[in-house]
Amino acid sequence: MKELLRQALTQFEKNKISIVDAELLLAHVLGVSRKEIHTQALEIPNDRIESITAEYKELISQRLLGRPVQYITGSAPFRYLDLEVGEGVLIPRPETELLVDRAIGFLTSMENSNDAKSVIDLGAGSGAISIAIASEAALKGLSVSVIAVEKSEPAVVWLNKNIAKYDLPIRVVVQDVLTALPGVKADLVVANPPYIPDDEKLPQEVEGFEPEIALRGGKVDGM
Repeated sequence: MKELLRQALTQFEKNKISIVDAELLLAHVLGVSRKEIHTQALEIPNDRIESITAEYKELISQRLLGRPVQYITGSAPFRYLDLEVGEGVLIPRPETELLVDRAIGFLTSMENSNDAKSVIDLGAGSGAISIAIASEAALKGLSVSVIAVEKSEPAVVWLNKNIAKYDLPIRVVVQDVLTALPGVKADLVVANPPYIPDDEKLPQEVEGFEPEIALRGGKVDGM
């Protein structure tokens, strides 16, 4: 396995792909954490070496073709969450975690913060923002109800999977954000809308795989 990993690292460096991805893929195949690859002596039964080697090489090939590592492994970290993702849903970005920080801070600072509050997440995608706010608010003792609005049916599949995974009472509305929830008010509305201009060049792993509807926001400034 060490030699396989070394070969993968060399290939990824040559193709300007993060070497972390090679470690994540090996960890995925072995069913261990990335940390365990470096800290533990991994003993693989002789009768599994061939199949594991073949599977790892296949995943390496997919990554070299540009497929995002999160789609290959089927999971994406977001704050303390491990979200299920795949084709049809935007991969949560680390910078979006700042939005959750601000949302929780706002809810905490509101007058009568112990009263029930409502949050609407527009364009919820995988549910990263909705689930993070709902779960973290609960940990802080805040009573918060969350509505997740998403019109993309492929994305809704992942949204529902993640809500079920974390067993949260989040209401899902499958509709365009412009027409959803007429007359409904909320204490806080959050969104991470498409903001990339239509003519902006994107990395292959983004443009060739992630849903354009969640990325492209218009011809001029993307909004």
